[in-house]
Amino acid sequence: MIDRSPDPSSLEPIERASIEQLRELQLSRLRWSLSHAYDNVPHYRRAFDAAGIGSGDIAALTDLAELSRFPFTAKADLRENYPFGMFAVPRSEVSRVHASSGTTGRPTVVGYTHEDVRTWAKLMARSLRAGGVRPSDIVHIAYGYGLFTGGLGAHYGAEELGCTVVPVSGGMTERQVMLIQDFEPDVIMVTPSYMLALVDELERQGIDPRSTSLKIGVFGAEPWTNDMRLEMERRLDLHAVDIYGLSEVMGPGVAMECVDTKDGLHVWEDHFYPEIIDPLTGEVLPDGQEGELVFTSLTKQAMPVIRYRTRDLTRLLPGTARPMRRIEKITGRTDDMIILRGVNLFPTQIEELILKIPALSPHFQCVLSRSGPLDELALRVERRHDASVAEGEQAGTELRTMVKNTIGVSVAVELLEPDSVERSLGKMRRIVDERPKR
Repeated sequence: MIDRSPDPSSLEPIERASIEQLRELQLSRLRWSLSHAYDNVPHYRRAFDAAGIGSGDIAALTDLAELSRFPFTAKADLRENYPFGMFAVPRSEVSRVHASSGTTGRPTVVGYTHEDVRTWAKLMARSLRAGGVRPSDIVHIAYGYGLFTGGLGAHYGAEELGCTVVPVSGGMTERQVMLIQDFEPDVIMVTPSYMLALVDELERQGIDPRSTSLKIGVFGAEPWTNDMRLEMERRLDLHAVDIYGLSEVMGPGVAMECVDTKDGLHVWEDHFYPEIIDPLTGEVLPDGQEGELVFTSLTKQAMPVIRYRTRDLTRLLPGTARPMRRIEKITGRTDDMIILRGVNLFPTQIEELILKIPALSPHFQCVLSRSGPLDELALRVERRHDASVAEGEQAGTELRTMVKNTIGVSVAVELLEPDSVERSLGKMRRIVDERPKR
Protein backbone atom coordinates (compact mmCIF):
# COMPACT_ATOMS: atom_id res chain seq x y z
CA MET A 1 0.00 0.00 0.00
CA ILE A 2 1.35 3.42 -0.93
CA ASP A 3 1.53 6.26 1.59
CA ARG A 4 -1.67 8.35 1.45
CA SER A 5 -1.02 10.66 4.42
CA PRO A 6 -2.28 14.20 3.77
CA ASP A 7 0.09 17.11 3.32
CA PRO A 8 0.29 18.84 6.75
CA SER A 9 -0.07 22.22 5.03
CA SER A 10 -3.53 21.17 3.80
CA LEU A 11 -4.95 20.92 7.34
CA GLU A 12 -7.37 23.54 8.62
CA PRO A 13 -6.09 25.83 11.40
CA ILE A 14 -8.40 24.12 13.96
CA GLU A 15 -6.72 20.80 13.13
CA ARG A 16 -3.44 22.31 14.35
CA ALA A 17 -4.85 24.34 17.27
CA SER A 18 -3.83 23.92 20.88
CA ILE A 19 -6.10 22.17 23.36
CA GLU A 20 -6.64 25.51 25.11
CA GLN A 21 -7.78 27.18 21.86
CA LEU A 22 -10.10 24.25 21.11
CA ARG A 23 -11.71 24.29 24.58
CA GLU A 24 -12.25 28.08 24.39
CA LEU A 25 -14.02 27.70 21.04
CA GLN A 26 -16.09 24.78 22.34
CA LEU A 27 -17.32 26.72 25.37
CA SER A 28 -18.36 29.70 23.25
CA ARG A 29 -20.19 27.48 20.78
CA LEU A 30 -21.77 25.40 23.55
CA ARG A 31 -23.32 28.51 25.13
CA TRP A 32 -24.79 29.45 21.75
CA SER A 33 -26.14 25.95 21.06
CA LEU A 34 -27.80 25.60 24.47
CA SER A 35 -29.41 29.04 24.18
CA HIS A 36 -30.51 28.31 20.60
CA ALA A 37 -32.16 25.06 21.72
CA TYR A 38 -33.81 26.63 24.79
CA ASP A 39 -35.16 29.64 22.91
CA ASN A 40 -36.45 27.83 19.82
CA VAL A 41 -37.31 24.19 20.62
CA PRO A 42 -40.28 23.69 22.97
CA HIS A 43 -39.04 20.21 23.95
CA TYR A 44 -35.74 21.62 25.21
CA ARG A 45 -37.39 24.54 26.98
CA ARG A 46 -39.61 22.10 28.89
CA ALA A 47 -36.72 19.72 29.60
CA PHE A 48 -34.37 22.46 30.80
CA ASP A 49 -37.05 24.07 32.96
CA ALA A 50 -37.92 20.68 34.49
CA ALA A 51 -34.24 20.25 35.38
CA GLY A 52 -34.19 23.70 36.98
CA ILE A 53 -32.02 25.25 34.28
CA GLY A 54 -32.98 28.66 32.92
CA SER A 55 -31.56 30.79 30.15
CA GLY A 56 -29.54 32.75 32.70
CA ASP A 57 -27.74 29.58 33.75
CA ILE A 58 -26.80 28.93 30.14
CA ALA A 59 -25.31 32.39 29.68
CA ALA A 60 -23.31 31.95 32.86
CA LEU A 61 -21.68 28.66 31.87
CA THR A 62 -18.04 28.81 32.90
CA ASP A 63 -16.84 25.26 32.19
CA LEU A 64 -17.61 22.50 29.73
CA ALA A 65 -18.12 20.12 32.67
CA GLU A 66 -21.30 22.04 33.54
CA LEU A 67 -22.91 20.37 30.54
CA SER A 68 -23.50 17.34 32.81
CA ARG A 69 -26.29 19.34 34.55
CA PHE A 70 -28.39 19.24 31.39
CA PRO A 71 -30.87 16.44 30.57
CA PHE A 72 -30.20 13.78 27.95
CA THR A 73 -31.92 13.53 24.59
CA ALA A 74 -32.96 10.06 23.42
CA LYS A 75 -34.27 8.67 20.15
CA ALA A 76 -37.71 8.44 21.81
CA ASP A 77 -37.72 12.26 22.21
CA LEU A 78 -37.21 12.68 18.48
CA ARG A 79 -40.02 10.23 17.71
CA GLU A 80 -42.39 11.91 20.16
CA ASN A 81 -41.81 15.21 18.35
CA TYR A 82 -42.26 13.69 14.87
CA PRO A 83 -41.97 15.07 12.28
CA PHE A 84 -40.64 18.62 12.75
CA GLY A 85 -41.08 19.35 16.47
CA MET A 86 -37.33 19.35 17.20
CA PHE A 87 -36.53 22.01 14.59
CA ALA A 88 -35.14 25.29 15.94
CA VAL A 89 -35.82 27.32 12.80
CA PRO A 90 -38.99 27.88 10.74
CA ARG A 91 -39.66 25.05 8.31
CA SER A 92 -39.17 27.52 5.45
CA GLU A 93 -35.48 27.82 6.46
CA VAL A 94 -34.93 24.05 6.33
CA SER A 95 -33.27 23.14 3.03
CA ARG A 96 -32.84 19.39 3.60
CA VAL A 97 -34.63 16.65 5.56
CA HIS A 98 -33.25 13.18 6.28
CA ALA A 99 -34.73 10.37 8.35
CA SER A 100 -33.93 6.97 9.77
CA SER A 101 -35.56 3.84 8.33
CA GLY A 102 -38.16 3.73 11.10
CA THR A 103 -38.11 -0.07 11.23
CA THR A 104 -38.88 -0.06 14.95
CA GLY A 105 -41.48 2.71 14.89
CA ARG A 106 -41.73 6.24 13.58
CA PRO A 107 -38.57 7.37 11.82
CA THR A 108 -36.36 9.95 13.47
CA VAL A 109 -36.40 13.08 11.32
CA VAL A 110 -33.52 15.54 11.09
CA GLY A 111 -33.36 18.90 9.33
CA TYR A 112 -30.58 21.06 7.90
CA THR A 113 -30.41 24.72 6.97
CA HIS A 114 -28.36 25.70 3.94
CA GLU A 115 -25.49 26.56 6.30
CA ASP A 116 -25.84 23.17 8.05
CA VAL A 117 -25.47 21.41 4.69
CA ARG A 118 -22.36 23.47 3.95
CA THR A 119 -20.89 22.64 7.36
CA TRP A 120 -21.61 18.95 6.80
CA ALA A 121 -19.90 19.01 3.39
CA LYS A 122 -16.82 20.71 4.85
CA LEU A 123 -16.59 18.22 7.74
CA MET A 124 -16.94 15.31 5.34
CA ALA A 125 -14.19 16.81 3.17
CA ARG A 126 -12.02 17.15 6.29
CA SER A 127 -12.79 13.52 7.18
CA LEU A 128 -11.94 12.20 3.74
CA ARG A 129 -8.68 14.14 3.62
CA ALA A 130 -7.74 12.73 7.04
CA GLY A 131 -8.53 9.25 5.75
CA GLY A 132 -6.10 9.60 2.85
CA VAL A 133 -8.42 10.79 0.09
CA ARG A 134 -6.92 13.45 -2.19
CA PRO A 135 -8.40 16.10 -4.46
CA SER A 136 -8.89 14.71 -7.98
CA ASP A 137 -9.34 11.14 -6.68
CA ILE A 138 -12.24 9.21 -8.20
CA VAL A 139 -14.61 8.21 -5.38
CA HIS A 140 -17.01 5.29 -5.87
CA ILE A 141 -19.91 5.76 -3.42
CA ALA A 142 -21.82 2.57 -2.64
CA TYR A 143 -23.66 3.92 0.39
CA GLY A 144 -27.42 4.18 -0.15
CA TYR A 145 -28.83 7.50 -1.35
CA GLY A 146 -32.16 8.93 -0.20
CA LEU A 147 -33.40 9.56 3.34
CA PHE A 148 -30.37 7.66 4.70
CA THR A 149 -27.60 10.21 5.31
CA GLY A 150 -24.74 8.02 4.07
CA GLY A 151 -24.88 8.50 0.30
CA LEU A 152 -25.50 12.24 0.10
CA GLY A 153 -23.16 12.97 3.02
CA ALA A 154 -20.33 11.15 1.28
CA HIS A 155 -21.24 12.73 -2.06
CA TYR A 156 -21.19 16.36 -0.91
CA GLY A 157 -17.98 15.83 1.07
CA ALA A 158 -16.10 14.24 -1.82
CA GLU A 159 -17.18 17.05 -4.15
CA GLU A 160 -16.16 19.64 -1.55
CA LEU A 161 -12.69 18.07 -1.40
CA GLY A 162 -12.39 18.30 -5.17
CA CYS A 163 -12.88 14.64 -6.07
CA THR A 164 -14.68 13.06 -9.02
CA VAL A 165 -17.78 11.34 -7.61
CA VAL A 166 -19.35 8.16 -8.97
CA PRO A 167 -22.77 8.02 -7.19
CA VAL A 168 -23.53 4.32 -7.60
CA SER A 169 -25.58 3.83 -4.39
CA GLY A 170 -26.19 0.33 -3.02
CA GLY A 171 -27.16 -2.88 -4.80
CA MET A 172 -26.55 -4.13 -8.36
CA THR A 173 -23.40 -5.91 -7.22
CA GLU A 174 -22.31 -7.13 -10.66
CA ARG A 175 -22.67 -3.60 -12.04
CA GLN A 176 -20.65 -2.22 -9.11
CA VAL A 177 -17.80 -4.56 -10.01
CA MET A 178 -18.02 -3.56 -13.68
CA LEU A 179 -17.79 0.14 -12.77
CA ILE A 180 -14.84 -0.47 -10.44
CA GLN A 181 -13.07 -2.21 -13.30
CA ASP A 182 -13.99 0.36 -15.96
CA PHE A 183 -13.84 3.69 -14.06
CA GLU A 184 -10.78 2.72 -11.96
CA PRO A 185 -11.74 4.63 -8.79
CA ASP A 186 -9.12 5.42 -6.17
CA VAL A 187 -11.56 5.34 -3.25
CA ILE A 188 -14.64 3.34 -2.30
CA MET A 189 -17.12 4.42 0.39
CA VAL A 190 -19.34 1.57 1.55
CA THR A 191 -20.40 -0.48 4.56
CA PRO A 192 -17.79 -3.12 5.44
CA SER A 193 -20.31 -5.96 5.09
CA TYR A 194 -21.25 -4.89 1.54
CA MET A 195 -17.57 -4.52 0.69
CA LEU A 196 -17.23 -8.22 1.51
CA ALA A 197 -20.01 -8.95 -0.97
CA LEU A 198 -18.15 -6.93 -3.63
CA VAL A 199 -14.94 -8.83 -2.93
CA ASP A 200 -16.79 -12.11 -3.31
CA GLU A 201 -18.21 -10.94 -6.65
CA LEU A 202 -14.78 -9.88 -7.89
CA GLU A 203 -13.43 -13.32 -7.07
CA ARG A 204 -16.47 -15.03 -8.62
CA GLN A 205 -15.69 -13.21 -11.86
CA GLY A 206 -12.08 -14.36 -11.67
CA ILE A 207 -10.73 -10.90 -10.79
CA ASP A 208 -8.03 -10.63 -8.14
CA PRO A 209 -9.36 -7.98 -5.70
CA ARG A 210 -5.78 -6.81 -5.13
CA SER A 211 -5.50 -5.90 -8.81
CA THR A 212 -8.14 -3.14 -8.73
CA SER A 213 -7.34 0.56 -8.71
CA LEU A 214 -8.69 1.04 -5.16
CA LYS A 215 -6.26 2.64 -2.74
CA ILE A 216 -8.60 3.73 0.09
CA GLY A 217 -11.69 2.07 1.56
CA VAL A 218 -13.80 4.37 3.77
CA PHE A 219 -15.99 1.98 5.74
CA GLY A 220 -18.75 2.98 8.15
CA ALA A 221 -22.43 2.79 9.17
CA GLU A 222 -21.92 -0.42 11.20
CA PRO A 223 -19.42 -1.70 13.79
CA TRP A 224 -16.38 -3.54 12.42
CA THR A 225 -13.21 -4.79 14.02
CA ASN A 226 -9.48 -4.29 13.55
CA ASP A 227 -9.35 -7.92 12.46
CA MET A 228 -11.79 -7.02 9.68
CA ARG A 229 -9.46 -4.15 8.72
CA LEU A 230 -6.60 -6.62 8.31
CA GLU A 231 -8.86 -8.90 6.25
CA MET A 232 -9.87 -6.03 3.95
CA GLU A 233 -6.32 -4.75 3.55
CA ARG A 234 -5.00 -8.25 2.85
CA ARG A 235 -7.65 -9.07 0.25
CA LEU A 236 -7.78 -5.66 -1.45
CA ASP A 237 -4.31 -4.11 -0.96
CA LEU A 238 -5.79 -0.79 0.19
CA HIS A 239 -5.95 1.36 3.31
CA ALA A 240 -9.12 0.53 5.25
CA VAL A 241 -10.23 3.47 7.41
CA ASP A 242 -13.22 3.95 9.67
CA ILE A 243 -15.72 6.81 9.52
CA TYR A 244 -18.36 7.50 12.16
CA GLY A 245 -21.58 9.45 12.25
CA LEU A 246 -25.28 9.21 12.89
CA SER A 247 -28.15 11.07 11.34
CA GLU A 248 -29.43 12.52 14.62
CA VAL A 249 -26.12 14.34 15.15
CA MET A 250 -25.34 15.16 11.51
CA GLY A 251 -24.66 12.07 9.42
CA PRO A 252 -21.28 10.57 8.48
CA GLY A 253 -18.30 12.76 9.28
CA VAL A 254 -18.76 13.29 13.03
CA ALA A 255 -15.48 11.43 13.60
CA MET A 256 -12.83 9.98 11.32
CA GLU A 257 -9.81 7.73 11.46
CA CYS A 258 -6.54 9.19 10.15
CA VAL A 259 -4.83 7.05 7.55
CA ASP A 260 -1.37 7.71 8.98
CA THR A 261 -2.22 6.32 12.44
CA LYS A 262 -5.36 4.13 12.19
CA ASP A 263 -5.60 4.27 15.97
CA GLY A 264 -9.17 5.40 16.56
CA LEU A 265 -11.48 8.07 15.19
CA HIS A 266 -10.83 11.74 15.88
CA VAL A 267 -14.05 13.52 16.89
CA TRP A 268 -14.37 16.92 15.19
CA GLU A 269 -14.72 18.60 18.56
CA ASP A 270 -15.07 22.08 17.12
CA HIS A 271 -18.59 21.02 16.05
CA PHE A 272 -19.54 18.15 18.40
CA TYR A 273 -18.83 17.81 22.10
CA PRO A 274 -18.47 14.16 23.19
CA GLU A 275 -19.05 12.56 26.59
CA ILE A 276 -18.90 8.98 27.81
CA ILE A 277 -21.51 7.93 30.34
CA ASP A 278 -22.40 4.84 32.31
CA PRO A 279 -25.32 3.50 30.25
CA LEU A 280 -27.20 2.41 33.40
CA THR A 281 -26.71 5.40 35.72
CA GLY A 282 -26.03 8.23 33.25
CA GLU A 283 -22.93 9.22 35.24
CA VAL A 284 -20.22 10.91 33.19
CA LEU A 285 -17.12 8.71 33.03
CA PRO A 286 -13.52 9.94 32.76
CA ASP A 287 -11.60 9.67 29.51
CA GLY A 288 -10.27 6.15 29.03
CA GLN A 289 -13.25 4.33 30.55
CA GLU A 290 -15.67 2.47 28.30
CA GLY A 291 -19.30 3.51 28.24
CA GLU A 292 -22.02 4.99 26.06
CA LEU A 293 -21.13 7.81 23.69
CA VAL A 294 -23.13 11.06 24.06
CA PHE A 295 -22.97 14.07 21.75
CA THR A 296 -23.96 17.73 21.97
CA SER A 297 -23.95 19.68 18.73
CA LEU A 298 -22.14 23.03 18.84
CA THR A 299 -23.01 24.63 15.48
CA LYS A 300 -26.21 23.02 14.13
CA GLN A 301 -28.87 25.57 13.23
CA ALA A 302 -31.94 23.63 12.10
CA MET A 303 -31.84 20.92 14.75
CA PRO A 304 -29.46 21.26 17.68
CA VAL A 305 -29.11 18.12 19.82
CA ILE A 306 -28.21 18.32 23.49
CA ARG A 307 -26.54 15.32 25.15
CA TYR A 308 -27.87 12.85 22.59
CA ARG A 309 -27.49 9.23 23.69
CA THR A 310 -26.07 7.33 20.72
CA ARG A 311 -26.24 3.85 22.35
CA ASP A 312 -22.77 3.23 20.87
CA LEU A 313 -20.16 1.80 23.25
CA THR A 314 -16.60 3.13 23.15
CA ARG A 315 -14.09 5.18 25.15
CA LEU A 316 -12.54 8.65 24.73
CA LEU A 317 -8.77 8.84 24.27
CA PRO A 318 -6.28 11.71 23.79
CA GLY A 319 -5.65 13.02 20.29
CA THR A 320 -2.71 11.77 18.25
CA ALA A 321 -2.73 12.82 14.58
CA ARG A 322 -5.06 15.70 15.54
CA PRO A 323 -5.56 17.60 18.83
CA MET A 324 -9.20 16.45 19.00
CA ARG A 325 -9.88 13.44 21.19
CA ARG A 326 -10.35 10.03 19.66
CA ILE A 327 -12.99 7.39 20.15
CA GLU A 328 -12.02 3.75 19.91
CA LYS A 329 -13.64 1.74 17.14
CA ILE A 330 -17.23 1.12 18.22
CA THR A 331 -17.38 -2.27 19.95
CA GLY A 332 -21.15 -2.52 19.75
CA ARG A 333 -24.41 -0.85 20.67
CA THR A 334 -26.36 -1.25 23.86
CA ASP A 335 -29.35 -2.30 21.73
CA ASP A 336 -27.22 -4.87 19.81
CA MET A 337 -25.94 -6.53 22.96
CA ILE A 338 -26.96 -10.16 23.39
CA ILE A 339 -27.34 -11.28 27.01
CA LEU A 340 -26.98 -15.05 27.00
CA ARG A 341 -27.30 -16.77 30.35
CA GLY A 342 -25.98 -13.68 32.11
CA VAL A 343 -23.06 -13.05 29.73
CA ASN A 344 -22.93 -9.93 27.55
CA LEU A 345 -21.95 -10.66 23.96
CA PHE A 346 -21.61 -8.48 20.84
CA PRO A 347 -21.48 -9.57 17.17
CA THR A 348 -18.08 -7.87 16.85
CA GLN A 349 -16.66 -10.39 19.35
CA ILE A 350 -17.86 -13.23 17.14
CA GLU A 351 -16.39 -11.50 14.07
CA GLU A 352 -12.97 -11.32 15.73
CA LEU A 353 -13.00 -15.06 16.45
CA ILE A 354 -14.24 -16.07 12.99
CA LEU A 355 -11.48 -14.06 11.32
CA LYS A 356 -8.89 -16.05 13.28
CA ILE A 357 -10.03 -19.31 11.61
CA PRO A 358 -8.80 -19.52 7.98
CA ALA A 359 -11.48 -21.99 6.82
CA LEU A 360 -14.38 -19.70 7.80
CA SER A 361 -15.81 -16.80 5.79
CA PRO A 362 -16.50 -13.47 7.57
CA HIS A 363 -20.15 -13.71 6.45
CA PHE A 364 -22.11 -14.74 9.56
CA GLN A 365 -25.26 -14.16 11.61
CA CYS A 366 -26.14 -14.63 15.28
CA VAL A 367 -29.50 -16.46 15.56
CA LEU A 368 -31.37 -16.26 18.85
CA SER A 369 -34.00 -18.89 19.68
CA ARG A 370 -35.79 -20.31 22.72
CA SER A 371 -37.23 -23.83 22.94
CA GLY A 372 -37.29 -23.97 26.73
CA PRO A 373 -36.84 -21.49 29.58
CA LEU A 374 -33.47 -20.16 28.35
CA ASP A 375 -32.32 -18.35 25.22
CA GLU A 376 -30.05 -20.22 22.84
CA LEU A 377 -27.60 -18.81 20.31
CA ALA A 378 -26.55 -20.38 17.02
CA LEU A 379 -23.87 -18.93 14.78
CA ARG A 380 -24.60 -19.29 11.08
CA VAL A 381 -21.25 -19.10 9.32
CA GLU A 382 -19.96 -20.17 5.92
CA ARG A 383 -16.85 -22.10 5.07
CA ARG A 384 -14.63 -20.39 2.53
CA HIS A 385 -14.64 -21.52 -1.11
CA ASP A 386 -11.13 -22.92 -0.81
CA ALA A 387 -11.91 -24.96 2.31
CA SER A 388 -13.12 -28.55 2.10
CA VAL A 389 -16.23 -29.80 3.90
CA ALA A 390 -14.03 -31.61 6.42
CA GLU A 391 -11.97 -28.47 7.03
CA GLY A 392 -15.19 -26.51 7.50
CA GLU A 393 -16.55 -28.97 10.05
CA GLN A 394 -13.28 -28.85 11.98
CA ALA A 395 -13.40 -25.04 11.87
CA GLY A 396 -16.96 -25.07 13.24
CA THR A 397 -15.81 -27.16 16.19
CA GLU A 398 -12.88 -24.79 16.71
CA LEU A 399 -15.22 -21.78 16.70
CA ARG A 400 -17.50 -23.33 19.35
CA THR A 401 -14.48 -23.96 21.55
CA MET A 402 -13.10 -20.43 21.07
CA VAL A 403 -16.45 -18.83 21.96
CA LYS A 404 -16.68 -20.95 25.11
CA ASN A 405 -13.10 -20.22 26.17
CA THR A 406 -12.98 -16.48 25.36
CA ILE A 407 -16.56 -15.27 25.92
CA GLY A 408 -17.72 -17.89 28.39
CA VAL A 409 -20.93 -19.17 26.79
CA SER A 410 -21.87 -22.28 24.84
CA VAL A 411 -23.25 -21.74 21.35
CA ALA A 412 -24.22 -23.92 18.42
CA VAL A 413 -22.50 -23.45 15.07
CA GLU A 414 -24.46 -23.96 11.84
CA LEU A 415 -21.79 -24.46 9.20
CA LEU A 416 -23.13 -23.43 5.80
CA GLU A 417 -21.93 -23.79 2.23
CA PRO A 418 -20.22 -20.77 0.64
CA ASP A 419 -22.58 -17.93 -0.38
CA SER A 420 -25.39 -19.17 1.90
CA VAL A 421 -25.60 -16.30 4.40
CA GLU A 422 -27.71 -13.42 3.12
CA ARG A 423 -25.64 -10.66 1.57
CA SER A 424 -26.06 -7.08 2.70
CA LEU A 425 -26.76 -4.24 0.27
CA GLY A 426 -26.16 -1.78 3.11
CA LYS A 427 -26.01 -2.51 6.83
CA MET A 428 -25.70 -6.21 7.62
CA ARG A 429 -28.39 -7.86 9.76
CA ARG A 430 -26.06 -9.54 12.22
CA ILE A 431 -28.69 -10.57 14.79
CA VAL A 432 -31.67 -12.72 13.76
CA ASP A 433 -34.20 -13.05 16.56
CA GLU A 434 -36.30 -16.20 16.16
CA ARG A 435 -37.51 -16.29 19.77
CA PRO A 436 -41.30 -16.60 20.17
CA LYS A 437 -43.05 -13.29 20.74
CA ARG A 438 -44.33 -12.80 24.24
